Amino acid sequence: MTLNYQNLDIITKDLKISKDTKLLIVTKNQIVDDIIELNSKGFKFFGENRVQEAKSKFENLPNFNDIELHLIGPLQRNKVKSALKIFNVIQSVDRTTLVDEIAKQINGSSNIKTKEFFIQVNIGDEEQKSGVLKKNLLNLYNYSIEKEINIVGLMCIPPNIADPSESFKEMVELRDEINQNLKLSMGMSNDYKIALNFQTNIIRVGSLIFL
Repeated sequence: MTLNYQNLDIITKDLKISKDTKLLIVTKNQIVDDIIELNSKGFKFFGENRVQEAKSKFENLPNFNDIELHLIGPLQRNKVKSALKIFNVIQSVDRTTLVDEIAKQINGSSNIKTKEFFIQVNIGDEEQKSGVLKKNLLNLYNYSIEKEINIVGLMCIPPNIADPSESFKEMVELRDEINQNLKLSMGMSNDYKIALNFQTNIIRVGSLIFL
C-alpha cells in the first residue's frame, strides 16, 4: 500500500473548516510501517476493526502511549477483556449482553485502558449490519449509564446509497433526543464531506489514505 498524502492534505483542510471534527485513520489490513510513518507526521488517532489485529500491530509501537486507538468493528463478548486493555475508545457497543461483559471486566480489573464508549446505531435497520436498532437505542443508552459505562457518543454506518444525508440527519435527531452532549462518529471515505454538514465529531477514513 502507498500513503496518499494528497488526499490526506485535502481531508485535513476540510477539517479546518469544521474545527470540532477529528480524523480517525482506519488502519485495518495496513502495515505497521505506514502507521509509524503517519504517527511521525503528527497523526495520533487510529481505528481498527479487529481486536487481535490491533493488538499485534499497536501494542509494541514505540509511541503507543501517545496514540488514541479506537475499536470500530463488532466486538464479541469473549474479546472484551483484551479490547479493554488496548483500545482507548470502543465505538461498537450495541447490546445489553455486551454492556454486561464490559461492566464485569471493568469492575474486575485495574489495568483498563478504555475510558470512553460509543453506542453503534443501526441507522438503516439493516439485518446484515451490527448496531442497536433505533427503537431500542434509548433503552440501551439508559442501561449502559446504569451500569456506569461512560457513553460519550453514537456511531453509525449508513446504508450504501448515493446520499446518506437522511441517515446523518436522523443520527443528529436521535442524539438530541437522548443527550445533546453526545459526540457523533459518522462519515467515511465515500461520504465524510456530507457528514461534515451534520455535526459529526469523528470521521473514519481509510481507503482514501491507503492506495
